[in-house]
Amino acid sequence: SSYQVPNEIKLLKSEITSLETKIQKRRGTRKEGYINPKTNKFVYASLNEMSSIIGTNSDESIRKACFDAIQNVAVDNIPEYIKLVKLRNKYAQILGYKDFYEYKLYLEEKMTKKELFTDLWKVIFDKTKDSFKDIRDLEKTKPGLRKPWNFGYMMAGDFTKEEDQYFPFERAIDYWSRSFAALGIDYQRGSMTFDLLDRKGKYNNGFCHWPELVRFKEGKKLSGKAQLTCNVVLGIPGESERGYTTLFHEGGHAAHLLNAQMPDVCVNSEYPPLSTAWAETQSMFLDKIFSSIEWRTRYAKNNNGESYPFDLYERKTKALHILSPLNIMGIIMVCTFEKDIYEEKNLTKEKVEKIAKKNFKLHSDRSADSLWLLEVPHIYSGDSACSYHGYGLAVLALSQWREYFYKKYGYIVDNPNIGKEMSEVWKYGGSKSFPEFVKIATGKKISANAFINSVKMPLNKKINLAKERIAKLTKKSKYVKEPELNVVIKITNGKKLITDNKKGINSMSKKYEKWLKTQYSSKID
Repeated sequence: SSYQVPNEIKLLKSEITSLETKIQKRRGTRKEGYINPKTNKFVYASLNEMSSIIGTNSDESIRKACFDAIQNVAVDNIPEYIKLVKLRNKYAQILGYKDFYEYKLYLEEKMTKKELFTDLWKVIFDKTKDSFKDIRDLEKTKPGLRKPWNFGYMMAGDFTKEEDQYFPFERAIDYWSRSFAALGIDYQRGSMTFDLLDRKGKYNNGFCHWPELVRFKEGKKLSGKAQLTCNVVLGIPGESERGYTTLFHEGGHAAHLLNAQMPDVCVNSEYPPLSTAWAETQSMFLDKIFSSIEWRTRYAKNNNGESYPFDLYERKTKALHILSPLNIMGIIMVCTFEKDIYEEKNLTKEKVEKIAKKNFKLHSDRSADSLWLLEVPHIYSGDSACSYHGYGLAVLALSQWREYFYKKYGYIVDNPNIGKEMSEVWKYGGSKSFPEFVKIATGKKISANAFINSVKMPLNKKINLAKERIAKLTKKSKYVKEPELNVVIKITNGKKLITDNKKGINSMSKKYEKWLKTQYSSKID
């Protein structure tokens, strides 16, 4: 039911795939960069690099230049995108759906648009939109705050710079491996290949895929192979932290499906019938480990050996607390944009831009328009188009799962029971629906309650809760000296092999650290 289609639309599917490939090739080879307003010279910079500059550079003119550059490249593929939307809609309609979004939502999550957009997204939007007023009030003391090239920097730029020292990327493999080992995660004798640095022409978003799936032959299990990528631009504040997040996130994806145990190989893959939302629940649960204050005070250290200070967490939490209810808005924004695009009967370039700007305005409340939505890579790929809701549903599920684990154990970081319980659900691969998986994992039906409770938590309670969780972690957990993940690892840079774990993960981590130090160079002009 997930893959069989009438013969008459197989040619249409091939046409869609060819167009997707053409768009991706064009996006991967285009000239990216910005005009330096001081020298009026073009500066080569990837999309990821420009995004980081917007969030961390102290010069507003440079931030604005990068913002403008992104707006300019955002319109490059609109004609092809319009054609792609029409072809995808035609494909879905032949299969009996109103449009491609309805088709993907049912295919992956067995949900209707009403269940997603009315019963969940509208409820969350209505309960959190009051925070936009708090931002407008704050702008009275921070002029220009709501300009899209200012917001990230003015809200968190200084914190990003201050935190950067505690996340040296050369120790990312070490921290990741120790953290996952302490959680009791076992990769089941699988193989993993890492490619972690940004480079020209590389796909500009982290991902994990499985060139060889877990499968069975004559009753014997054959382990799978996973490949994962990050796009770290060395030397820019915040990039290393983003790299850690991606490494934990994609490492979570790998753990999920390398632990699948189903005899039917099709349900051990990342494709339907596996729920996108359930897949993202695993990866987001594990990148949440990295972003937690428990992990940071335990693992994160600067080059002087000084630990991430709780005072920094407290100051940052107080400053950014008003953003907490709005953190899911970016996800809802992408979902609603795609829904509107595929429901539009006569799509034109002007309508695409209007829909992009409208949804950006509604879900971010910035003071200027942006075409940022047209630079979200997911909308161009057949696998990820009309699937962004998976991230949002995963936020709800991970909130519910974390609440369950905290109530049961009192702590999550370095708790081997976490990996043990997760693996019990991972073994089912994609053989069950998203609601079924959430019920199995947490004992409750999926809802927004845990998420709402978390983002609406009073500031003082949030800080006190962090102190309690750190205390429980310190009392109960043990630091892993030599990580054992039951996995074969290779670290590459493109086709070049940098190192592997034949002599152990610690040896591999030190080799990668030594190599990485030779690659550092600041690219901020």
